[in-house]
Amino acid sequence: MKTLSKYEFARLIGARALQLSLGAPPTIKIQDSTIDPLNIARKEFEEKTIPLSVI
Repeated sequence: MKTLSKYEFARLIGARALQLSLGAPPTIKIQDSTIDPLNIARKEFEEKTIPLSVI
């Protein structure tokens, strides 16, 4: 698997955070206190459940 550059990482997290803020369901279990889409997107990336990829 290829390592992502900081630009690819930022693009993935930003795109996913936008999706979450517009109402997309998260792919991970989140606590009620977690409402920041950026933190949720980062957590999805860490757990490798983010539904986006770099081609």
